[in-house]
Parts: sequence; structure tokens; C-alpha cells
Amino acid sequence: MGVSVEEFLSMLGRLPEVSQGEGGDWVSFKVRGKGFGYLWERTETVGLKATIEEQIALVAERPEVFEPQFTAGRFGWVVVHLAKIDADELFELVTEAWCLTAPKTLVEAYEARS
Repeated sequence: MGVSVEEFLSMLGRLPEVSQGEGGDWVSFKVRGKGFGYLWERTETVGLKATIEEQIALVAERPEVFEPQFTAGRFGWVVVHLAKIDADELFELVTEAWCLTAPKTLVEAYEARS
């Protein structure tokens, strides 16, 4: 179990139109200019956009893997400890964060190909 920073970055390449931005201690990930994730390489953690309900459920289920980051509107961002999650589950969460952010037509096109 556990996902390396390199494996995480590779996952992002499987999603359309993901761009990266440097923010000092972190790297941001966006789709068409809207953020859906962050990476803190030093701590090997990732912040991902989720619904508030999902954020609460993930943190309650496995607080050793997930922690709340912040909420904004109807979204609850969650911190994921890369060393404590498997690749399939992480990719599912990354994809969900991307889907919550990408335009509907881009999501539909991606889902039609998958």
C-alpha cells in the first residue's frame, strides 16, 4: 500500500486538460483554470476537492489516511496521506475531484472514453 509522489503525478496524466501551477511549498492542479487538487511534496500529502459529505465520511472512516482541509461553498477539501492509501482508491478520488471541477461536456467526453 502507499502511493509515491511520482505515481500520483502519473495519475494526473490520465485525465484530460490538467495543468500544474507552482505555489511555493505546493503544486496546484487545475482543469480549464479551476482548481481541484494540491500536492505538498515535502509532506507527501495531497489536497483534493470533494463534496462536504464525502469529506466528512472519509475523515470519519479513516482519520489516519484523511484529514479535513477546509470547506468552501458546497465543497469540502480533504488531505490524503499518500503513504497510507492504495493507488486505485486515490485515482478514484482524484477523478472525482476532477469531475467536480471540469465542465460538464469535458466530463461526459472523458466518461464516454473510459
